[in-house]
Amino acid sequence: MSTPKFRRTAVAVAAAALLPLSLAACSDSDSGTKAAPSSAAGDEAKTSATPTEDTMTDDQPFGPACAGVPKEGAGSFDGMAKDPVATAASNNPALSTLVTAVKQAGLVDTLNNAENITVFAPTNDAFAKIPKADLDKVLADKATLTKILTYHVVGEKLTPKQLEDGSFETLQKGMITTKGSGENYTVNDVSKVVCGNVKTSNANVYIVDTVLMPK
Repeated sequence: MSTPKFRRTAVAVAAAALLPLSLAACSDSDSGTKAAPSSAAGDEAKTSATPTEDTMTDDQPFGPACAGVPKEGAGSFDGMAKDPVATAASNNPALSTLVTAVKQAGLVDTLNNAENITVFAPTNDAFAKIPKADLDKVLADKATLTKILTYHVVGEKLTPKQLEDGSFETLQKGMITTKGSGENYTVNDVSKVVCGNVKTSNANVYIVDTVLMPK
């Protein structure tokens, strides 16, 4: 065999031997390159799927009294979200005294037909703090009762963030102030929000532990 021909044969053999190794190396390199975006995409999906604390507070009811809200039916959070505020409150057992007062004042239609309002709704226990004789007197006085109830209503939907340091005009034309953060808020420094950010079809509701009195 001549020397040139021998060299050509040797080069061909060497190339044939190295080709599979080169292909394998390329294959491993491609696999590593493709795996990285997949992992990054997974991390991105996890990040986008994990709600922040602010998102959770803005979207969900919060507070100790929320545990007493029925899990199902018209009085549940899902059920209340389908009804206007006066109707929704009538389905919540903890707000029965408030509902009675709203009916006495003739405000059912006013509240149900209002758009984008916030209601600070006193619980039955909140009304129970008022001596019975005084409460009965207020319930019998439609003008006074209307002033008290409309003092609990603000003409816009308030988010928890807005309650951190807020001052708002009520439908009664008086002012209320709010303070707090996270899941702890007070109204006029005397009434605590015990179940906040409850949605109805036309209102945001903050259930409070003390009846607010117009100043």
